[in-house]
Amino acid sequence: MRLLRSFCLPLFVVLAACAGPAERTRPGPELLRQLAPTGKLRAGIAVGAVSSPTWSVRDPATGQPRGVTVDLATALAAQLGVPLELKPYASTGEITNAAPRGEWDVGFMPMDATRAAIVDFGPAFFLVESTWLVRADSGIATLADVDKPGVRPAGVIGTTTARAAARSLKNVKLTEYRTSEELIAHMQAREVDAIALGRESLVDLANKQLPGSRVLPGYYQATGVAIAVPKGKAAALAYVTEFMEKAKADGTVRRALDKSGLPDAAVAPPMQK
Repeated sequence: MRLLRSFCLPLFVVLAACAGPAERTRPGPELLRQLAPTGKLRAGIAVGAVSSPTWSVRDPATGQPRGVTVDLATALAAQLGVPLELKPYASTGEITNAAPRGEWDVGFMPMDATRAAIVDFGPAFFLVESTWLVRADSGIATLADVDKPGVRPAGVIGTTTARAAARSLKNVKLTEYRTSEELIAHMQAREVDAIALGRESLVDLANKQLPGSRVLPGYYQATGVAIAVPKGKAAALAYVTEFMEKAKADGTVRRALDKSGLPDAAVAPPMQK
């Protein structure tokens, strides 16, 4: 939570320097230049094999992404009055790396210090706990068991969960793969013993794709999943900050979580002033 507060507090300096509430809600030319320079809102989202507040999945009928971040991006584009263009990436790490290339206007990702050097974070809309998924026959029962010699842990490269998992391990090395689909395939082939992801993603994975696997109690990291914009866009940051705080208060985030089958996922509290 200290990390979360450290990201959020500077936002109010930005907000104070920008226009008042009415002006921020009504998109002006400078805001649209920052937040929709192509005439569309380009939203960077992570699309994978599991559904969570961070990850969207592809609809089996249409092939289009669906999930919490899709619904939030849709609401933001509607408020701006511009079309939405979804920009799918294989991981939140790839979203982060694409920011300096100008590939997206708004993104959704877990907060950490590495990313804060590349993007500017708005408020968190969900607080995620990162832990491990293990096979039923692995004999792994606790977080400490994952760090025992001979255990083969794995995560998605470039993600906050993988970075934190690697830091937590002293006796074994984390193997990183590009996508969550690769993690699943390697565990099914019995080449991986433990998968590092957010708890909601792991529960979905255990229920739908890796039956018999178990999500370990506890966590090695807890952080916020937030809306973000590329560095140096103060007007865009102020606008998405106001949007997300309103979305948490008026039920938009709650409805997005429920629609994605996440009724037990709690909406993050209001940003501290």
